[in-house]
Amino acid sequence: MYFAALLARTEDGWEASDTELDDVETLSDLTDLAREASVDEDTVLVFIEQEDAWFGILRVEGEEDPRIYVSDAAAAARSSYGEILIDELLGRDDDDPADDLDALDLDGTEDGEPDDEYEGTDTDTDTETDPPATATDTVPTGAVGDREILTDLGLSEADLLALETDAMAEIAEALGAAEVLETVR
Repeated sequence: MYFAALLARTEDGWEASDTELDDVETLSDLTDLAREASVDEDTVLVFIEQEDAWFGILRVEGEEDPRIYVSDAAAAARSSYGEILIDELLGRDDDDPADDLDALDLDGTEDGEPDDEYEGTDTDTDTETDPPATATDTVPTGAVGDREILTDLGLSEADLLALETDAMAEIAEALGAAEVLETVR
């Protein structure tokens, strides 16, 4: 189960609203959602939390590129919303035309049939080897992204990294937005 909320900074403090992520399929969708909540291009934070397994923060300020932090990349990668954030942080692009070419069977082998170049053994030593890993196959464990995403708002990098459960409430407390966030929970 997910909980998602927007915190928008205004002249009068923070305004909170819960948000539905049903129509969010890309980072652009999530960024647009944040920008729509912005008042005078001030800071907007999008919090996504999945039952204490992981949380993510997207920070949007005006037309600048969004800043992203994810508490546990491996856990988030198993989530559709977490994957949106992780793909951006790891430089993976879902709309890469090369991915379509990779999916085609251009070498004449059938699905599941070994490729002539790689058959799972090293021919020089006759020992089993693993296929070469690609950068997109691995997702780091632990926190990834901008660890200083909330430093200027009152939450240090060390405090952010120490958060485990009920992270959103602790972040909101540090930002002085606990009461407004509680109204949307």
